[in-house]
Amino acid sequence: MNYESIVSSRIREIQPSGIRKFFDILNDMTDVIALTVGQPDFVTPWHIREAGIRALEQGKTYYTSNAGLSELREEIARYQKRRFSLSYQAQKEIIVTVGGSEAIDIALRALIDPGDEVIVPTPSFVCYGPLTALAGGTPVYLPTYEKDRFRLTADALRAAITPKTKALILPFPNNPTGAIMERDDLEAIAEVLRGTDIIVLSDEIYAEQTYGKKHVSIATLPDMWERTIIVSGFSKAHAMTGWRLGYLCAPAPLTAQIYKIHQYGIMCAPTTSQFAAVEAMRNGDEDVAYMTAEYNRRRKLIVEGLRSVGIECFEPEGAFYVFPNIGKFGLTSEQFCERLLYEHKVAIVPGSAFGACGEGFARISYAYSVNHIQEALEHIANFVQILRSEGRGPAAPNA
Repeated sequence: MNYESIVSSRIREIQPSGIRKFFDILNDMTDVIALTVGQPDFVTPWHIREAGIRALEQGKTYYTSNAGLSELREEIARYQKRRFSLSYQAQKEIIVTVGGSEAIDIALRALIDPGDEVIVPTPSFVCYGPLTALAGGTPVYLPTYEKDRFRLTADALRAAITPKTKALILPFPNNPTGAIMERDDLEAIAEVLRGTDIIVLSDEIYAEQTYGKKHVSIATLPDMWERTIIVSGFSKAHAMTGWRLGYLCAPAPLTAQIYKIHQYGIMCAPTTSQFAAVEAMRNGDEDVAYMTAEYNRRRKLIVEGLRSVGIECFEPEGAFYVFPNIGKFGLTSEQFCERLLYEHKVAIVPGSAFGACGEGFARISYAYSVNHIQEALEHIANFVQILRSEGRGPAAPNA
């Protein structure tokens, strides 16, 4: 059979994830110090696991409502109000999903008609463009720059908007750069969007991981709530990656349409995970504070460690990644990361995996233990010294 002709042309045109390509190399190696995965190294807090266990013991293994447990949606509404000053009707404006990724997927599919454009600031997580294309839309990649602290500027957004623009992805706090958007930044973006019908898909999965500045949602600004879909979940803030649970919040007319796709395609999110998430929403604030403080300690360690060996590094203000500039060493991002992996047994991700403007950078996750990070930094220092001996890159600091 000619499978090439059988498979959808839309899916054939989508390239596999650049992150997964690099992970495939890693899987065949041993004794590697990996700083690749955006997954907390914390185990889900015990009281949350216990709530899931209790649900199983009580035989709560049935389907829930398509939109999720009513109890959980009530807790999500309280959480959004308590933490971010956002108001949503639990029964009409919140859908519990299988991870944040499903929430992004069904939101885009509910919005996009063939030919619609979706603006995707880059560098950013890899799913936004492909999911836009799978929905029949056209991703418009909008570069952000280190000189702007990788923030989306109003001028850049204004220049990217066309009559076909249907939505703007707002991926902040950002993976991979660690950039955030402050209130003034968002006010400028909001001013560009007012008077249009452009919807904002605000991916706020890292909203709890900010350092020194509290996360501000664009939905809190005047005239923005009614045009914003918020995506979030439990993976990052509550160390619940394997529970596969997320949610979206949006005005009722939007959730009513998004709900149809979730209803037919998924039925409902995992029941056990939902009962665990109720506990996370009710009693998880101290867990979040503890883990965020620990990420902050690691953030400082890795930034100082990279700078001490002469690697320029933007100081991240959110999420748990650094995005150092490795362009001065005369290697592409892939070449730098491959040599670091094969020659020094440290795995990081090429910046080019997150968009063309990520070339010259690399993503390093600090969702790992301090000891793990310190050991990796020692290997990176040795690698940089060898590159300098080859005549690559700037001189050593204080040389």
